[in-house]
Amino acid sequence: MADPEPEFEALVARYYALLYQFAFGLTRAEADACDLTQQTFLIWASKGHQLRDASKVKTWLFTTLHRQFLESQRRSKRFVHEEIGTIEHALPTVSSGVVERVDGSKVLEALGRVDPVYRAAVSLFYLEDWSYQEISEILDVPLGTVKSRISRGVHQLQKMLTEGSTGGRREIGEM
Repeated sequence: MADPEPEFEALVARYYALLYQFAFGLTRAEADACDLTQQTFLIWASKGHQLRDASKVKTWLFTTLHRQFLESQRRSKRFVHEEIGTIEHALPTVSSGVVERVDGSKVLEALGRVDPVYRAAVSLFYLEDWSYQEISEILDVPLGTVKSRISRGVHQLQKMLTEGSTGGRREIGEM
C-alpha cells in the first residue's frame, strides 16, 4: 500500500494557493481565508478517501470550502459578535472561585441532571449550535417555549454548579 502522506502533501502543494484565493475572495480577511483553507484540507484528510473519482478532487475541495464558508456565515448570523464593553451590563456575575473550580466534565455531568424537558433545548443550543428556530422545529414546540426552556435549563445548571462548588448538592425537584 502506498503512503498517503506524500499524496496529501502533493494535493496541498497543488491546490492551496487556488483555494486560499477563493477563500479570500469570499471572506475578504486574510485570517478567515487561511482558516477556511486549512479547514478544507482537514476535512479532506478525514473524508477524502471517500471520493470515488480522483479527477473530481479540485471540484470537491472548492465545494467543501464554499460549504464551510456558508456554514460560518450561518453561525455568525446566529451568534452575533458584540464587543464586551457594550454588553457587559447584561452578563451574569459569577464569582472567580466558581470559575476556577468548574471544568467541562463537571458542566456536562450537571447538564445530565438538568430536567430532561430543559436539557434537550440547552444541549441543542449550546453543544450543537442550533438556532432557536431550528430547535423549535426539532422539538416541535413554539419558539417562545424554546427560549423559556433554555433560560430555565441554564438557570438550573448555574444553580447546580454554584451549589456544587460550595459542597451542597440538591436534586432538581428541590430547586
